[in-house]
Amino acid sequence: MGVMTKRPKTFEVQLSDPNKLAYSGGDKVAGRVIVEVSEVVKITAVKLLGVGCAKVDYNKGKQHCSGEIEYLKYEENLHLDRQTTDLDGSITLRPGFRYEYMFGFELPQAGCLVSSYSGKFGSVQYYVKALIEKSGQPFAECKRYFDVAEPIDVNTQELMTPVTGSKQKKVTCMFIPDGSVSISARIGRKGYCEGEDIEIDAQFENTSSRIIVPKAAIVAKHIYLANGRTKVIQEKLTSVRGNHIISGMCDVWQGRVLRVPKLKPTILGCDIIHVDYCLRIYLHIPGSEKLILELPVVIGTIPYSGMSSRTSSMSSQDGCGSSSTCATLPSSPPSYSEISPYNHADSSIIPLLDDYDEDDTPIFMHMSEYHLPPPPAYTEQN
Repeated sequence: MGVMTKRPKTFEVQLSDPNKLAYSGGDKVAGRVIVEVSEVVKITAVKLLGVGCAKVDYNKGKQHCSGEIEYLKYEENLHLDRQTTDLDGSITLRPGFRYEYMFGFELPQAGCLVSSYSGKFGSVQYYVKALIEKSGQPFAECKRYFDVAEPIDVNTQELMTPVTGSKQKKVTCMFIPDGSVSISARIGRKGYCEGEDIEIDAQFENTSSRIIVPKAAIVAKHIYLANGRTKVIQEKLTSVRGNHIISGMCDVWQGRVLRVPKLKPTILGCDIIHVDYCLRIYLHIPGSEKLILELPVVIGTIPYSGMSSRTSSMSSQDGCGSSSTCATLPSSPPSYSEISPYNHADSSIIPLLDDYDEDDTPIFMHMSEYHLPPPPAYTEQN
Protein backbone atom coordinates (compact mmCIF):
# COMPACT_ATOMS: atom_id res chain seq x y z
CA MET A 1 0.00 0.00 0.00
CA GLY A 2 1.07 3.56 -0.61
CA VAL A 3 2.07 5.87 2.23
CA MET A 4 -0.67 8.51 2.62
CA THR A 5 -0.80 11.83 4.46
CA LYS A 6 -4.31 13.03 3.56
CA ARG A 7 -6.55 10.44 2.05
CA PRO A 8 -9.81 10.38 0.15
CA LYS A 9 -11.79 7.13 0.32
CA THR A 10 -9.20 5.42 -1.92
CA PHE A 11 -5.92 6.85 -3.15
CA GLU A 12 -3.07 4.51 -4.06
CA VAL A 13 -0.36 3.75 -6.61
CA GLN A 14 -0.36 0.29 -8.19
CA LEU A 15 2.53 -0.96 -10.30
CA SER A 16 1.75 -3.03 -13.40
CA ASP A 17 3.95 -5.92 -12.21
CA PRO A 18 3.67 -6.10 -8.40
CA ASN A 19 5.76 -9.29 -8.35
CA LYS A 20 8.78 -7.68 -9.99
CA LEU A 21 11.60 -7.83 -7.45
CA ALA A 22 13.76 -5.04 -8.85
CA TYR A 23 14.18 -2.70 -11.80
CA SER A 24 17.36 -1.88 -13.70
CA GLY A 25 18.52 1.06 -15.76
CA GLY A 26 16.42 1.46 -18.93
CA ASP A 27 13.42 -0.49 -17.53
CA LYS A 28 9.93 0.98 -17.76
CA VAL A 29 8.08 1.72 -14.54
CA ALA A 30 4.36 1.61 -15.29
CA GLY A 31 1.12 1.40 -13.35
CA ARG A 32 -1.96 3.31 -12.33
CA VAL A 33 -3.13 5.77 -9.70
CA ILE A 34 -6.54 4.86 -8.28
CA VAL A 35 -8.79 7.52 -6.75
CA GLU A 36 -12.18 7.17 -5.07
CA VAL A 37 -13.91 9.89 -3.07
CA SER A 38 -16.76 9.83 -0.56
CA GLU A 39 -18.03 13.29 -1.45
CA VAL A 40 -17.97 15.60 -4.44
CA VAL A 41 -14.61 17.35 -4.69
CA LYS A 42 -13.05 19.63 -7.26
CA ILE A 43 -9.36 19.18 -7.95
CA THR A 44 -6.98 21.04 -10.22
CA ALA A 45 -4.53 18.23 -11.10
CA VAL A 46 -3.27 14.72 -10.43
CA LYS A 47 0.51 14.67 -10.67
CA LEU A 48 2.99 11.82 -10.69
CA LEU A 49 6.61 12.07 -9.55
CA GLY A 50 9.38 9.51 -9.98
CA VAL A 51 12.07 10.05 -7.36
CA GLY A 52 15.39 8.38 -6.60
CA CYS A 53 18.08 9.68 -4.26
CA ALA A 54 20.89 8.69 -1.93
CA LYS A 55 21.02 10.24 1.53
CA VAL A 56 23.45 10.04 4.44
CA ASP A 57 23.05 11.46 7.92
CA TYR A 58 25.36 10.84 10.89
CA ASN A 59 27.46 12.47 13.59
CA LYS A 60 31.24 12.36 13.51
CA GLY A 61 32.42 13.55 16.88
CA LYS A 62 30.66 16.87 17.45
CA GLN A 63 30.09 17.48 13.74
CA HIS A 64 26.77 16.65 12.08
CA CYS A 65 27.30 15.28 8.57
CA SER A 66 24.64 14.93 5.88
CA GLY A 67 24.48 14.70 2.12
CA GLU A 68 22.12 13.88 -0.73
CA ILE A 69 22.53 12.92 -4.40
CA GLU A 70 19.62 12.72 -6.86
CA TYR A 71 19.50 9.85 -9.38
CA LEU A 72 15.91 10.03 -10.65
CA LYS A 73 13.59 12.98 -11.16
CA TYR A 74 10.48 12.55 -13.29
CA GLU A 75 7.22 14.50 -13.27
CA GLU A 76 4.03 14.50 -15.32
CA ASN A 77 0.38 15.54 -15.05
CA LEU A 78 -1.94 12.53 -15.34
CA HIS A 79 -5.18 12.56 -17.31
CA LEU A 80 -8.17 10.27 -17.63
CA ASP A 81 -9.04 8.84 -21.04
CA ARG A 82 -12.33 10.74 -21.08
CA GLN A 83 -11.60 13.54 -18.71
CA THR A 84 -13.90 16.57 -18.70
CA THR A 85 -12.92 19.84 -17.09
CA ASP A 86 -14.98 22.69 -15.73
CA LEU A 87 -14.82 26.19 -17.15
CA ASP A 88 -12.19 27.14 -14.58
CA GLY A 89 -10.06 24.14 -15.59
CA SER A 90 -10.83 22.10 -12.47
CA ILE A 91 -11.85 18.43 -12.44
CA THR A 92 -14.86 17.19 -10.48
CA LEU A 93 -14.59 13.82 -8.75
CA ARG A 94 -17.84 12.21 -7.61
CA PRO A 95 -18.65 9.41 -5.14
CA GLY A 96 -19.44 5.98 -6.58
CA PHE A 97 -16.85 6.26 -9.36
CA ARG A 98 -13.41 4.66 -9.56
CA TYR A 99 -10.90 6.90 -11.33
CA GLU A 100 -7.80 5.24 -12.77
CA TYR A 101 -4.93 7.39 -14.02
CA MET A 102 -2.39 5.41 -16.07
CA PHE A 103 1.31 6.27 -16.05
CA GLY A 104 4.61 4.97 -17.39
CA PHE A 105 8.18 6.24 -17.66
CA GLU A 106 11.63 4.83 -18.36
CA LEU A 107 14.44 4.78 -15.84
CA PRO A 108 17.78 6.31 -16.86
CA GLN A 109 20.08 3.96 -18.73
CA ALA A 110 22.33 1.43 -17.01
CA GLY A 111 25.29 3.05 -15.31
CA CYS A 112 23.32 6.16 -14.32
CA LEU A 113 21.59 4.63 -11.30
CA VAL A 114 22.77 3.14 -8.00
CA SER A 115 21.27 0.00 -6.49
CA SER A 116 18.75 0.39 -3.68
CA TYR A 117 20.28 0.31 -0.22
CA SER A 118 19.24 0.74 3.40
CA GLY A 119 21.89 1.13 6.09
CA LYS A 120 22.42 2.52 9.56
CA PHE A 121 23.51 5.98 8.43
CA GLY A 122 22.24 6.21 4.86
CA SER A 123 19.99 4.88 2.14
CA VAL A 124 19.34 4.80 -1.60
CA GLN A 125 15.59 4.84 -2.26
CA TYR A 126 13.34 4.97 -5.31
CA TYR A 127 9.61 5.62 -5.29
CA VAL A 128 6.62 6.83 -7.27
CA LYS A 129 4.60 9.59 -5.62
CA ALA A 130 1.11 10.68 -6.67
CA LEU A 131 -0.26 14.11 -5.73
CA ILE A 132 -3.78 15.47 -5.86
CA GLU A 133 -3.84 19.26 -6.01
CA LYS A 134 -6.85 21.30 -5.01
CA SER A 135 -6.90 25.04 -5.74
CA GLY A 136 -3.23 24.76 -6.64
CA GLN A 137 -2.34 23.32 -3.21
CA PRO A 138 -1.56 19.68 -2.25
CA PHE A 139 -4.73 17.91 -1.15
CA ALA A 140 -3.51 14.31 -0.81
CA GLU A 141 -0.46 12.24 -1.65
CA CYS A 142 0.66 8.62 -1.63
CA LYS A 143 3.89 6.75 -2.42
CA ARG A 144 4.93 3.39 -3.77
CA TYR A 145 8.56 2.34 -3.26
CA PHE A 146 10.37 0.06 -5.68
CA ASP A 147 13.84 -1.47 -5.71
CA VAL A 148 16.58 -0.88 -8.25
CA ALA A 149 19.36 -3.43 -8.75
CA GLU A 150 22.04 -2.38 -11.19
CA PRO A 151 23.42 -5.52 -12.89
CA ILE A 152 26.94 -6.64 -11.98
CA ASP A 153 28.18 -9.46 -14.20
CA VAL A 154 30.81 -11.56 -12.43
CA ASN A 155 31.82 -13.09 -15.79
CA THR A 156 33.76 -10.00 -16.89
CA GLN A 157 37.50 -10.27 -17.29
CA GLU A 158 38.16 -8.01 -14.31
CA LEU A 159 35.99 -10.06 -11.93
CA MET A 160 37.29 -13.39 -13.28
CA THR A 161 40.87 -12.53 -12.34
CA PRO A 162 42.32 -14.50 -9.40
CA VAL A 163 43.10 -12.52 -6.24
CA THR A 164 46.23 -13.26 -4.23
CA GLY A 165 48.02 -11.78 -1.26
CA SER A 166 50.44 -12.46 1.56
CA LYS A 167 51.38 -10.96 4.91
CA GLN A 168 53.92 -11.62 7.63
CA LYS A 169 54.23 -10.44 11.20
CA LYS A 170 57.04 -10.63 13.74
CA VAL A 171 55.85 -11.64 17.19
CA THR A 172 57.41 -10.33 20.39
CA CYS A 173 57.02 -11.17 24.06
CA MET A 174 57.89 -8.32 26.43
CA PHE A 175 59.85 -6.70 23.57
CA ILE A 176 61.82 -9.92 23.07
CA PRO A 177 61.62 -11.41 19.53
CA ASP A 178 59.44 -14.51 19.49
CA GLY A 179 59.53 -15.66 15.86
CA SER A 180 56.97 -14.76 13.22
CA VAL A 181 53.70 -15.86 11.60
CA SER A 182 52.67 -15.52 7.96
CA ILE A 183 49.73 -15.93 5.57
CA SER A 184 49.75 -16.56 1.80
CA ALA A 185 46.35 -16.90 0.14
CA ARG A 186 44.60 -17.07 -3.21
CA ILE A 187 41.01 -17.22 -4.47
CA GLY A 188 40.09 -18.19 -8.03
CA ARG A 189 38.26 -14.97 -8.96
CA LYS A 190 37.14 -11.62 -7.62
CA GLY A 191 33.40 -11.70 -8.41
CA TYR A 192 30.82 -13.94 -6.74
CA CYS A 193 27.05 -14.10 -6.37
CA GLU A 194 24.73 -15.29 -3.63
CA GLY A 195 24.99 -19.05 -3.07
CA GLU A 196 28.34 -19.47 -4.83
CA ASP A 197 31.36 -20.98 -3.08
CA ILE A 198 34.59 -19.09 -2.49
CA GLU A 199 37.34 -21.70 -2.58
CA ILE A 200 40.34 -20.61 -0.54
CA ASP A 201 43.89 -21.79 -1.08
CA ALA A 202 46.08 -20.62 1.76
CA GLN A 203 49.26 -21.42 3.65
CA PHE A 204 49.88 -20.45 7.26
CA GLU A 205 53.29 -20.67 8.92
CA ASN A 206 54.09 -20.34 12.61
CA THR A 207 57.67 -19.96 13.87
CA SER A 208 56.63 -18.27 17.11
CA SER A 209 56.13 -19.99 20.47
CA ARG A 210 52.37 -19.32 20.40
CA ILE A 211 49.57 -21.60 19.29
CA ILE A 212 47.74 -19.77 16.50
CA VAL A 213 44.36 -20.36 14.83
CA PRO A 214 43.65 -19.55 11.14
CA LYS A 215 40.23 -18.15 10.29
CA ALA A 216 38.46 -16.61 7.28
CA ALA A 217 35.32 -14.50 6.98
CA ILE A 218 33.33 -12.50 4.44
CA VAL A 219 33.23 -8.92 5.70
CA ALA A 220 31.01 -6.05 4.51
CA LYS A 221 32.24 -2.48 4.84
CA HIS A 222 29.57 0.24 4.82
CA ILE A 223 31.25 3.57 4.11
CA TYR A 224 29.42 6.91 4.41
CA LEU A 225 30.96 10.18 3.21
CA ALA A 226 29.71 13.71 3.87
CA ASN A 227 31.18 17.11 4.75
CA GLY A 228 34.68 15.75 4.29
CA ARG A 229 34.19 13.18 7.08
CA THR A 230 33.94 9.41 6.71
CA LYS A 231 31.96 6.89 8.76
CA VAL A 232 32.79 3.18 8.39
CA ILE A 233 30.76 0.24 9.71
CA GLN A 234 32.18 -3.28 9.35
CA GLU A 235 30.05 -6.41 9.54
CA LYS A 236 31.28 -10.02 9.64
CA LEU A 237 28.78 -12.10 7.68
CA THR A 238 29.96 -15.71 7.59
CA SER A 239 33.17 -17.43 8.62
CA VAL A 240 35.21 -20.62 8.70
CA ARG A 241 38.12 -21.66 10.92
CA GLY A 242 40.99 -24.08 10.70
CA ASN A 243 42.96 -26.20 13.13
CA HIS A 244 45.37 -24.94 15.77
CA ILE A 245 48.92 -24.52 14.52
CA ILE A 246 51.58 -25.10 17.15
CA SER A 247 55.08 -23.66 17.21
CA GLY A 248 57.29 -24.63 14.28
CA MET A 249 54.40 -25.96 12.20
CA CYS A 250 52.42 -24.82 9.18
CA ASP A 251 49.01 -25.59 7.75
CA VAL A 252 47.67 -25.54 4.19
CA TRP A 253 44.10 -24.96 3.01
CA GLN A 254 43.38 -26.48 -0.38
CA GLY A 255 39.99 -25.36 -1.64
CA ARG A 256 38.56 -24.55 1.80
CA VAL A 257 34.96 -23.52 1.01
CA LEU A 258 33.15 -20.43 2.26
CA ARG A 259 29.66 -20.03 0.78
CA VAL A 260 28.38 -16.55 -0.07
CA PRO A 261 25.18 -15.89 1.93
CA LYS A 262 22.23 -13.77 0.78
CA LEU A 263 23.75 -10.31 0.30
CA LYS A 264 22.96 -7.03 -1.36
CA PRO A 265 25.27 -6.48 -4.35
CA THR A 266 28.31 -4.25 -4.09
CA ILE A 267 27.30 -0.58 -4.30
CA LEU A 268 29.13 1.00 -7.23
CA GLY A 269 29.13 4.56 -8.54
CA CYS A 270 27.79 6.42 -5.50
CA ASP A 271 29.87 9.29 -4.13
CA ILE A 272 28.43 9.28 -0.60
CA ILE A 273 27.72 5.58 0.07
CA HIS A 274 30.03 2.65 -0.63
CA VAL A 275 29.34 -0.98 0.19
CA ASP A 276 32.46 -3.07 -0.32
CA TYR A 277 33.11 -6.72 0.48
CA CYS A 278 36.31 -8.59 1.21
CA LEU A 279 37.48 -12.03 2.19
CA ARG A 280 39.33 -11.50 5.45
CA ILE A 281 41.85 -14.24 6.24
CA TYR A 282 43.49 -13.86 9.60
CA LEU A 283 45.49 -15.56 12.33
CA HIS A 284 44.40 -15.35 15.94
CA ILE A 285 47.56 -14.96 18.04
CA PRO A 286 47.09 -15.15 21.83
CA GLY A 287 48.48 -12.05 23.51
CA SER A 288 49.03 -10.18 20.25
CA GLU A 289 47.07 -8.41 17.55
CA LYS A 290 45.72 -10.57 14.74
CA LEU A 291 47.57 -10.88 11.47
CA ILE A 292 44.96 -9.87 8.87
CA LEU A 293 45.02 -10.32 5.09
CA GLU A 294 42.10 -8.90 3.09
CA LEU A 295 41.31 -9.99 -0.48
CA PRO A 296 38.76 -7.72 -2.24
CA VAL A 297 35.53 -9.38 -3.40
CA VAL A 298 32.70 -7.99 -5.55
CA ILE A 299 29.18 -9.35 -4.97
CA GLY A 300 27.33 -9.36 -8.28
CA THR A 301 23.86 -10.08 -9.65
CA ILE A 302 24.66 -12.18 -12.75
CA PRO A 303 26.08 -15.55 -11.60
CA TYR A 304 29.24 -17.20 -12.84
CA SER A 305 28.46 -19.24 -15.96
CA GLY A 306 31.74 -20.88 -16.96
CA MET A 307 33.84 -23.75 -15.74
CA SER A 308 35.62 -23.40 -12.43
CA SER A 309 38.34 -20.79 -12.72
CA ARG A 310 40.41 -22.42 -10.03
CA THR A 311 43.70 -23.79 -11.21
CA SER A 312 45.60 -26.30 -9.20
CA SER A 313 45.67 -25.49 -5.52
CA MET A 314 48.70 -23.89 -3.95
CA SER A 315 51.40 -26.44 -3.48
CA SER A 316 52.98 -26.59 -0.10
CA GLN A 317 56.25 -24.78 0.27
CA ASP A 318 59.44 -26.31 1.61
CA GLY A 319 57.71 -29.67 1.87
CA CYS A 320 55.05 -28.38 4.30
CA GLY A 321 51.76 -30.26 4.21
CA SER A 322 48.72 -29.84 6.39
CA SER A 323 49.89 -29.44 9.97
CA SER A 324 53.40 -30.40 8.95
CA THR A 325 56.71 -29.39 10.48
CA CYS A 326 58.20 -26.34 8.78
CA ALA A 327 61.36 -26.08 10.85
CA THR A 328 64.40 -28.31 10.57
CA LEU A 329 63.96 -31.57 12.41
CA PRO A 330 65.88 -31.66 15.72
CA SER A 331 68.94 -33.82 16.19
CA SER A 332 68.82 -37.11 18.09
CA PRO A 333 68.19 -36.83 21.85
CA PRO A 334 71.15 -36.75 24.25
CA SER A 335 72.41 -39.85 25.98
CA TYR A 336 71.03 -40.66 29.41
CA SER A 337 74.56 -40.44 30.73
CA GLU A 338 74.58 -36.72 29.94
CA ILE A 339 71.60 -36.00 32.18
CA SER A 340 72.38 -34.98 35.74
CA PRO A 341 69.95 -36.16 38.41
CA TYR A 342 70.07 -32.63 39.83
CA ASN A 343 68.89 -30.86 36.69
CA HIS A 344 65.47 -29.24 37.04
CA ALA A 345 63.21 -26.92 35.08
CA ASP A 346 62.38 -23.49 36.48
CA SER A 347 58.91 -22.06 35.84
CA SER A 348 58.21 -24.30 32.88
CA ILE A 349 55.82 -22.64 30.44
CA ILE A 350 53.39 -24.36 28.12
CA PRO A 351 51.47 -22.52 25.38
CA LEU A 352 47.81 -22.11 26.27
CA LEU A 353 45.16 -22.86 23.63
CA ASP A 354 42.73 -20.01 23.22
CA ASP A 355 39.93 -19.80 20.63
CA TYR A 356 38.65 -16.35 21.50
CA ASP A 357 39.22 -13.31 19.33
CA GLU A 358 40.00 -10.90 22.18
CA ASP A 359 43.50 -9.48 22.09
CA ASP A 360 44.08 -9.55 25.84
CA THR A 361 44.07 -13.32 26.27
CA PRO A 362 46.87 -15.00 28.22
CA ILE A 363 49.88 -16.22 26.29
CA PHE A 364 51.19 -19.03 28.43
CA MET A 365 50.14 -21.36 31.21
CA HIS A 366 52.74 -21.51 34.00
CA MET A 367 53.45 -24.77 35.81
CA SER A 368 54.97 -25.18 39.23
CA GLU A 369 58.63 -26.08 39.60
CA TYR A 370 59.46 -29.78 39.54
CA HIS A 371 62.52 -32.08 39.43
CA LEU A 372 63.26 -34.44 36.59
CA PRO A 373 63.54 -38.06 37.77
CA PRO A 374 66.79 -39.91 37.11
CA PRO A 375 66.86 -42.23 34.10
CA PRO A 376 65.83 -45.84 34.73
CA ALA A 377 68.50 -48.46 35.28
CA TYR A 378 69.04 -50.91 32.48
CA THR A 379 71.50 -53.60 31.40
CA GLU A 380 72.72 -54.51 27.96
CA GLN A 381 72.00 -57.98 26.65
CA ASN A 382 73.92 -59.69 23.91
